Amino acid sequence: MEASRIKGSCVSFASLTCDERNPLQNLRSEGIRLGRKRGQHVIVAASPPTEDAVVATEPLTKEDLVAYLASGCKPKEEWRIGTEHEKFGFESETLRPMKYEQISELLYGISERFDWDKIMEGDYIIGLKQGKQSISLEPGGQFELSGAPLETLHQTCAEVNSHLYQVKAVAEEMGIGFLGIGFQPKWERKDIPVMPKGRYEIMRNYMPKVGTLGLDMMFRTCTVQIATALFANSPFTEGKPNGYLSMRSQIWTDTDNNRAGMLPFVFDNSFGFEQYVDYALDVPMYFVYRKKKYIDCAGLSFRDFLAGKLAPIPGEYPNLNDWENHLTTIFPEVGILYDEVSLQKVLDMIADWTMEEREMLRNKVPVTGLKTPFRDGLLKHVAQDVMQLAKDGLERRGFKETGFLNEVAEVARTGVTPAEKLLELYHGNWGESVDPVFQELLY
Repeated sequence: MEASRIKGSCVSFASLTCDERNPLQNLRSEGIRLGRKRGQHVIVAASPPTEDAVVATEPLTKEDLVAYLASGCKPKEEWRIGTEHEKFGFESETLRPMKYEQISELLYGISERFDWDKIMEGDYIIGLKQGKQSISLEPGGQFELSGAPLETLHQTCAEVNSHLYQVKAVAEEMGIGFLGIGFQPKWERKDIPVMPKGRYEIMRNYMPKVGTLGLDMMFRTCTVQIATALFANSPFTEGKPNGYLSMRSQIWTDTDNNRAGMLPFVFDNSFGFEQYVDYALDVPMYFVYRKKKYIDCAGLSFRDFLAGKLAPIPGEYPNLNDWENHLTTIFPEVGILYDEVSLQKVLDMIADWTMEEREMLRNKVPVTGLKTPFRDGLLKHVAQDVMQLAKDGLERRGFKETGFLNEVAEVARTGVTPAEKLLELYHGNWGESVDPVFQELLY
């Protein structure tokens, strides 16, 4: 879903969530290595844990890469829920985005008051870690909780509420608020601060070469997890309606189509790890990490790396850490369904959908949301069926979690997305100003 604040409840979408960033996101993009103690707090190095690995002396094979993915399979009783929660920080007085200096102060404050370990990149604090939770920064300072692997949605709800309590306790003293919305509603890209993270510098230089909206994706979008039409929540750009219900989703259509978008082969009956590995090998690289530095490999081929022919580090072969890092730079549309019965019913539902129909929905939903015409009805009718499958799946889990669907079930029933409610306010009570959204969607 797009980052959003839905009043009065934790919201979960476990039967229908897709994590738009990366289907393997639980591998956690910035592997963490414990470092030295300083005072009462551990300082944590912010880099992928490549240096802890044995340097590869023999080339990895494709079979090794497939086996790495397969090694993540677990019996159902070990399945867990891991959520991301991003939000925009802003100065309450001016509504301007938080600067890095304010983010740094906030991170230090949370660390000291609530006993989180600091994550550093050089001299810069760029995140926090506590147990299996971490707090990290997206490129434009979007503040992200990467939650621990948890068993139930009740635990996830408690985790998010605890996180928001801690963040607000420090931020409110600083005159900082947090906004739950899918796209920065007011400020231009030039107004957004740049976080001091090496991988983002490489991405920032590369994005304009492969799409027109990649920098907006980096600096002006916010997400939790997503089924686009139900959670469309980004109708404003630079103070005005932008013509979309989900500008955040639209941005992904021209960010970098070598690593984003629909994967037609996932609908084949033969789909498995090997096909995903073949796809991932052809996604251009961003970087490798060596000696605490990101080495720019943007646009280069992982297949060349496998052969020891990567130009910036000739003769060197990748290890599995390099492969894991590469997988974190791939952002296709994906689906995650945990319940076998609901999964089979969804497969039956979409069995005769053509590739053209799927692409049509992908392109039109950002504009028209649940009111998108589909076959002999509207997309909201599909959403209503999916919501029932989600409810059934949660009931079969036996943890009394179906109440978390109430808010989103109402969206499916009415076909009115959060974005349309914001637009109604904009044209009505707000007098065509976006400024009130900072209060309306304040965490």
